[in-house]
Amino acid sequence: MGLLDTILGRSKPVQPDLDQLFALPSAALTLEAGTGFRPTGAGSVCFAGVEGGEFARIRQDIGELLDVDTSADDSPVRFSRDSYGYNWLLAQRAPDDISALVTDLHAVNTSLEAAGFGPQLLCSLVGFRNDADGVGEQPLALVYLYKRGAFFPFAPLPGSTEKRDSQLELQVRAALGADLRIEPDLARWFPVWGAPGL
Repeated sequence: MGLLDTILGRSKPVQPDLDQLFALPSAALTLEAGTGFRPTGAGSVCFAGVEGGEFARIRQDIGELLDVDTSADDSPVRFSRDSYGYNWLLAQRAPDDISALVTDLHAVNTSLEAAGFGPQLLCSLVGFRNDADGVGEQPLALVYLYKRGAFFPFAPLPGSTEKRDSQLELQVRAALGADLRIEPDLARWFPVWGAPGL
């Protein structure tokens, strides 16, 4: 960054640091102790703009990487496309094995990045639930923003259409501030409605 960038108020964008994902297992312990949220065993990666033959190749490569048959109905890895045209890969592990889930998500992100699809990577998320109130399960996702190199919590209100619990998100931010690099700009905490794994 040069003098002109400093004068004009420009800064270098934060470089993605996929190793930040490995902080999630310890953050999950902090989250459960502080708020009662437990991992669901589901996590996903969102990426844009991969079509046709490239998508089929990525699907096969990821299946080989994770040593699963992605065409099988009982595969722990599922691909989907949302209504906005973004591609999602959903990975599932046992709820008590968040380390393996994070390793899978890291491997998928790294594989896509190495194949030249880094610019298409948007985010990764890991799902959590809390049913401590006995009324119903409150979903929560810790979302890693690839282009920002930081996390943010996303807490959709159960049973509602596109409403979120902002107070809970701020509570989770406070609980995890020492464990994860949290995105400081709240305007970048975008909703991921209907994301696989949430």
